[in-house]
Amino acid sequence: MDYLIKLTYDKEYKGYVADVLNLYGCMSQGKTKAEAIKNAKKAIKAYMESATKELDKSSEISVASVYTPLPTA
Repeated sequence: MDYLIKLTYDKEYKGYVADVLNLYGCMSQGKTKAEAIKNAKKAIKAYMESATKELDKSSEISVASVYTPLPTA
């Protein structure tokens, strides 16, 4: 799956905050953009593992792909 990750430089932290836009509350950080993205991928994995543990036996999971163009500046 593809996830949108918004990177914001944090002057106080002196690094980047990675906010996974399509997973509410899923965030990470890193001193470089690459490190922030790497850590965000770990956060996504943990988020999804946690979310699937909450499913009961009667739950059904479907996968849907929807193309939405990224905003341009």
